[in-house]
Amino acid sequence: MKIINSIIFILTISSSAQETNKDSIKNNPENLNEVVLTGTMKPVFKKDSPVPIEVYTSKYFKTNPNPTLFESIGMINGIQPQINCNVCATGDIHINGMEGPYTMILIDGMPIVSALSTVYGLNGIPNSLVDRIEVVKGPASSLYGTEAMGGIVNIITKDATKANKFSADLYTTSWLENNIDLAYKFKINNKVNSLIGINYFLFDNKQDKNNDNFTDLTLQNRISIFNKWNFEHSKNKTASIASRYVYEDRWGGEMQYDKRIDRGSDKIYGESIFTNRAEIIGMYQLPTTENIYTQFSYNFHQQNSFYGTNSYQAKQHVAFSQAYWDKILGKHSLLTGATYKYTFYDDNTPGTANENKENNPMKSPLPGVFIQDEITFSSKHKLLLGYRLDYDKHHKDIHSPRFAYKFSPNNRHIFRASFGTGFRVVNLFTEDHAALTGSREVIIRNDLNPEKSYNGNLNYVFNKTFDFGNFNLDATVFYSYFTNKIVGDFETNQNLIIYDNLDGHAVSKGISINTDIVFRFPLKINFGFSYMDVYRKERDKNNQMQKSQQFHAPKWSGNYVISYNFPKRFTVDLTGNWYGKMRLPILPNDFRPEYSPFYMLTNIQLTKSFRKIEIYGGLKNIFNFIPKNPLMRPFDPFNNNINDPINNPYRYTFDTAYNYAPLQGIRGFIGLRYTIR
Repeated sequence: MKIINSIIFILTISSSAQETNKDSIKNNPENLNEVVLTGTMKPVFKKDSPVPIEVYTSKYFKTNPNPTLFESIGMINGIQPQINCNVCATGDIHINGMEGPYTMILIDGMPIVSALSTVYGLNGIPNSLVDRIEVVKGPASSLYGTEAMGGIVNIITKDATKANKFSADLYTTSWLENNIDLAYKFKINNKVNSLIGINYFLFDNKQDKNNDNFTDLTLQNRISIFNKWNFEHSKNKTASIASRYVYEDRWGGEMQYDKRIDRGSDKIYGESIFTNRAEIIGMYQLPTTENIYTQFSYNFHQQNSFYGTNSYQAKQHVAFSQAYWDKILGKHSLLTGATYKYTFYDDNTPGTANENKENNPMKSPLPGVFIQDEITFSSKHKLLLGYRLDYDKHHKDIHSPRFAYKFSPNNRHIFRASFGTGFRVVNLFTEDHAALTGSREVIIRNDLNPEKSYNGNLNYVFNKTFDFGNFNLDATVFYSYFTNKIVGDFETNQNLIIYDNLDGHAVSKGISINTDIVFRFPLKINFGFSYMDVYRKERDKNNQMQKSQQFHAPKWSGNYVISYNFPKRFTVDLTGNWYGKMRLPILPNDFRPEYSPFYMLTNIQLTKSFRKIEIYGGLKNIFNFIPKNPLMRPFDPFNNNINDPINNPYRYTFDTAYNYAPLQGIRGFIGLRYTIR
């Protein structure tokens, strides 16, 4: 905090500085009236949406540059990118403390990232293709399907008609993490524009700063190619199509590991993952007097992985199509449509085997229909009613109602309330990385029933311009109740993971507050904090209800971005996250603490802007926080000495899941951006 106070102290106010930041106040996000899509699936001003939506532009994420969206999204209050394995660094995105499978990741409104790619595909999304990110925390199943139980992260890619002619972003760190982003726009004619983006990331510098003979950071070699076309056809209707291909080779393990020799062997431990992924997204507005839209997406994901001697080979095909009609009838804004999703999934685990242990790929068709009515009673009152019906061949009809209400007595205050339900069928082997790694055997105790949730939240927004500048407050109280929640029991037997439906219930509740302050001198402050209580209650052997906290869900957390623009186009950005204690998965009689300590990850960046060039650099994790003992028994990864009563009296096993913070300490970074508008 001394650094923060020092930086604020040296900020001097001059008349020229006051003039510089007048535009910042005028262009405050609330005053801009951003058009958002995610909450209601139709363009609407953010302040007019009955569903609370948070919007983050690509400029926001440049205050702390990262090579992938997975890392950058941690700058959003209430969202936690959680690394689930200290060796191969696979992860997922938690919203309000709920695990990654409860978060729906959309690209341009399409459910591209799900199931297998939820674990393995997030690191392949470069920041270079992102125009903005829209976040809905809470229920959204009535529009986006049964997986949107915890919230939605919608990645809106850049529009080829509005993108820069050419842009390049070159970035490296003192650990030699090298990232290249290139984008080029070209025009066929006045109605056809195309944008090509290429991202390449390379990290092949083995590091073992904590001296446990394991790589501190997963080595990665990844390329992502993105191409988007925007068309304008008859009657000014729009259409677009985009495709993306991702290839990644990543591994982590013992420092002596050579994947050409040791992949799959029992001599040197390593986790090696090859990913091939292809996506296509399309949207076409019919040339009719009515607003009728059709959308489709398809993705293919192939995984070739070894976790020590355990092989995981998987393929997934997901096809999705949707058509909907947007109609205004007096005070009613109607939206109705039909969807169809088909998922094919096959792997070499018990998850796709029949009773005779023969291979039986999962084939999951999921048709659905939805209707939504947004009723504007007056400029102060707006009501949204939604309903969705999906049909699953195993679980039959799936009903997802939705309710939202907005009251705005004036331009300064907005009150919102919403409620909805969710439904989710779990695929353990694509969602729980612990089911694939280490030495534990997976036990599925009973036929697993689908999870259900009931979600509600209250939201309040206050926005006002004072003498010092513009102040915006966004506060949300949330509550989610789960039945049939599927949990993994890591504690009964340290050699097993036992999955079953919870004999009880689970709860996620709390409050999230975001503030934005734009001063009349060139200082901007974004600050957010969250309080969460995420737990489950289940019956013990004595038929008593016992409460246990959710793993990796800190009760207190927050983030901040402080930016100051000096004269001559020189900017300082101080960014960071802080986390309170979070429960961690420990082994019986574990010597490691069950709860993590309070810690803070703070970064500072200096940027100098020229006409077409930006040069930036700084330090990450300036307080050099590094978690202790991330691996259990790294000297015996194949558990050869598990039965040694002298050196291993508690029968500890090699374990990679004790993770709560990056293993990288303080490090420098430097980069260059070049733009032709």
